[in-house]
Formats: sequence, structure tokens, C-alpha cells
Amino acid sequence: MATRLLLSRIWLFLWRWKVVDNDEIPAKCVVIAAPHTTNWDFPITMAMAAVKGVDIRWLGKAQMFNPVLGPFFRWMGGISVQRDNPGDLVADLAAEFSHHDSLALVVPAEGTRSAVEYWKSGFYRIATEAGVPIVCAFVDRSTRSGGFGPVIVPSGDVKADMDLIRAFYAGKTGLKANRFNEPRLRDESPSSDS
Repeated sequence: MATRLLLSRIWLFLWRWKVVDNDEIPAKCVVIAAPHTTNWDFPITMAMAAVKGVDIRWLGKAQMFNPVLGPFFRWMGGISVQRDNPGDLVADLAAEFSHHDSLALVVPAEGTRSAVEYWKSGFYRIATEAGVPIVCAFVDRSTRSGGFGPVIVPSGDVKADMDLIRAFYAGKTGLKANRFNEPRLRDESPSSDS
């Protein structure tokens, strides 16, 4: 952990990013990391988490965890996942919280580095099923800052909870500004079938 902290401090210093103060991060939570507009967002988020003492775990597609890079990604908190059946993945990840005293799980809400109309709802469903809060992590190119924002306890009112998330991310700019749209879930619509 000391090595990761030192490397993180150096990384942020060289890139001239600052970590903002935040409220206490719960021991168990689902973390949204946004905006996710380039491959560089994630290393910055990882470095900020290390500096703040938040030991995050993150999801990566199984192809990333090959014999060469797999051990490094696991050391960095990576969890290899098959994305073929997201329904099973949500249940499996929600159940994982019962096996840990501490688990801050980063779930990629946008699902891609491109601009999307809707976020994937897995982060919300995992948090609801596991009975844990959602923490909004961010990088903001306009201020060259990032860190962890509000802790949101899912109420079951998806639109009201997403209004809180939208308010937090309003005005934040990813490294590629044109790739981040207002956070929205398909599940917010009463007629939604997802």
C-alpha cells in the first residue's frame, strides 16, 4: 500500500492534479467514477483514491486479465468479469459485499469512454441489492481536481436519486469534454422495461 501511495502522489504531482477534501467514505459502498471519457481518467481516479486512503476495487473485462497483465491489474484492485450476462453479474457483485468488512467497488456507470444517452443501471441495482450507499467519484478537467463527492443512499425512487447525482456532476468536465452527457438512466422512465 505504501508503494501505491508514493506512486500515486508522484503521478498526481506530475500531472498537476489536486485531490479535494471529501466526507468520510463508507467502508462498504458502490463508487461511480465519472466522467469517464479517456483511458487516462481511471489512473487519475486510482491515484486519488490511494491518496485519500480509499482501497477501491474495480471491474475489468476478462480479456484484460491475461497472464502478462493480469497479476498487475489484480494488485491494483481489479476484478475480472465476463460481461455476457449482466443480470447474474449484478447479483454476484451484490452478494460479494456480505463477504467483506470493507469493499468500495467502482462500477463503470457510463460503460464506455464515448458519450452515451443513458448510463448503465448496474451501479444502482448493485447498491440497492447489497444495501450499501453510492459514492460519486469524479475527475474535473476544468479545475484539474477530483476526489469523492456525496454519499447517496438509494431510496428506491430512481429519478430522485439520479437528480442528486446529476446535480453533483453538473459542470464537471472530463478530459474529453464532448464525451460526457448529463447522467440519466433508462430506469427513470415509468414506462421503462429495463
